[in-house]
Amino acid sequence: MNIRGDRECKSCGTRWSYYDTGSVECPECGSLRSVGVDDRTEHTDAPVELDLTPLRNRVDETTTEELAAEVATTCREYTRKRGFIDAGQLQPLDETYVAAVELGAVAAALARRARPSDEAELYFLDLLGGADRGERPGHEAVPEAFRTAFGLAMADAVDSYQRDVRSYLDDHFDDHARRLSGRLRDHRKRIEALDGDVDPADANRLMHAARDLGRYVAGDENAAVTAENWLSGLERDRT
Repeated sequence: MNIRGDRECKSCGTRWSYYDTGSVECPECGSLRSVGVDDRTEHTDAPVELDLTPLRNRVDETTTEELAAEVATTCREYTRKRGFIDAGQLQPLDETYVAAVELGAVAAALARRARPSDEAELYFLDLLGGADRGERPGHEAVPEAFRTAFGLAMADAVDSYQRDVRSYLDDHFDDHARRLSGRLRDHRKRIEALDGDVDPADANRLMHAARDLGRYVAGDENAAVTAENWLSGLERDRT
C-alpha cells in the first residue's frame, strides 16, 4: 500500500515513523488521530519478529502433534504480517521468511498425522530449532513424508515475494525483469498444479530464482544471470 510513513500526532504533536512501528497509534499518548507529513511511499512490510523460543521450550511438555499445531499457527501469523517493500525499497526474500513458510507447512502436515515417523519428527524439530534465525535443513534432507509440503511451501514463499516484485516493477519498469518473472510464475504454477509433488531440488531452484530476481530488480546486475541459471535448470529437468 502507499502510505505516508512520517506521522505527526494531532493530540500531542509527537512525530514518529510508521515504518518503525507499523501503527498509526501515537507511541507517546496512544492517540489514533495522526497525519502524514511526507509523500506517500509503497510499503508492505511490518516490524514483526519470529520468536520460536517459547515453543522450543515446550518440546518435552506436550505431544508432537499439539506442538506442531501451535507452531503452524505462529508461523502463519508471522508470514501474514510480512512484506518485502520497506519505505519504497524492495527487500530480499530472506531466509527467515522462507524458513517460517516451510516450518508452517511441515508443522501443519505433521499435526494431521496420527503417528509421525521418527524421521518426520526429527526433521520438524530440526526446523523448529533454527527457523527464527533463518536456519533450515538443505532440500536434500526433506523426508518423503514432507515432499509435497516442501514443494508447496517454496511455491507459496515465491508467490508472496513475486506479488511485491510485480508491485515494485509497476513503478520501476524493467522489461528483462518482467520476462524473468513470467517464467518464474509459470514454474510456480506448475508446482502448485502438482500439489507440491516435485523433486525438492526443483522447489529449491524456484525459491533461489525468485531471490535472485529480487536482487536483480534491487540493482544487482549479476543476479539476472544467476536467476536465469536457476530457471534454466528447472526447464532442463522438464525436458
